[in-house]
Amino acid sequence: MLDDTTAFVTGASQGLGREIAVAFADAGANVALAARSDGIYETEELIDEPERTLTVETDVTDSESVADAIEATADEFGGLDCLVNNAGIAGPTAPVERTTDEEWLETLDVNVVGIARAVREASPHLRESDRGSIVNVSSIGGKRPYPNRTPYAASKMGVIGLTRSLAFEFGRDNVTANAICPGPVEGERIRNAFERQAEERGIEFEDAKDDVLDTLAIHELVPPEEVAALAVQLAGSDARHVTGQDINVSSGGAWY
Repeated sequence: MLDDTTAFVTGASQGLGREIAVAFADAGANVALAARSDGIYETEELIDEPERTLTVETDVTDSESVADAIEATADEFGGLDCLVNNAGIAGPTAPVERTTDEEWLETLDVNVVGIARAVREASPHLRESDRGSIVNVSSIGGKRPYPNRTPYAASKMGVIGLTRSLAFEFGRDNVTANAICPGPVEGERIRNAFERQAEERGIEFEDAKDDVLDTLAIHELVPPEEVAALAVQLAGSDARHVTGQDINVSSGGAWY
């Protein structure tokens, strides 16, 4: 499906980013595994095709780091066709009056400005591609925010606005830009989120989890492979006229 294409995946060291990177490789793409932790080497072992993978230690809050990683990818594979911006942080779990400037700035820097840095550096390569695509991972938390998560909610809604603007900036060069909005995805990250909510609200872990599941049409956490499959589809040739969209994979947790 993605033979002869190259994808750059941020946050590829664990969780959803790892799942997305493996899915792109399974679909035939060359994949650059970008993250600031050494988990990218574990992801590389899961793919086990060294000729089609490149590990690039990347900090999305550092412009030079991002530029070097993008250029290394283009040099290695002869170009870049898809940019998957998955790197992100949860930010603080607290009422807004107990959040700090530092927490706000860090959350926005990683979750929003980090995407802008990657797009800026990848833009010449994407515009040269005959199937360029940008896939940004947002969240339904930016559409129907969770309590005590204001920096995260603001950042993820910001990703949606950024994505819509990018769709028009890149459209004349036939580069698509879309956002995926996962609901609560199975894995360590959502378990940590439930633990923080339980602690903040003074309730049990299972009660915090059930409170979230009760808001979903399907009372199940989202399998990460379903999010990864959508990312692959959005990068493929059968989605060339899907752009400027924010698509939910949320067990029915958001409706727009």
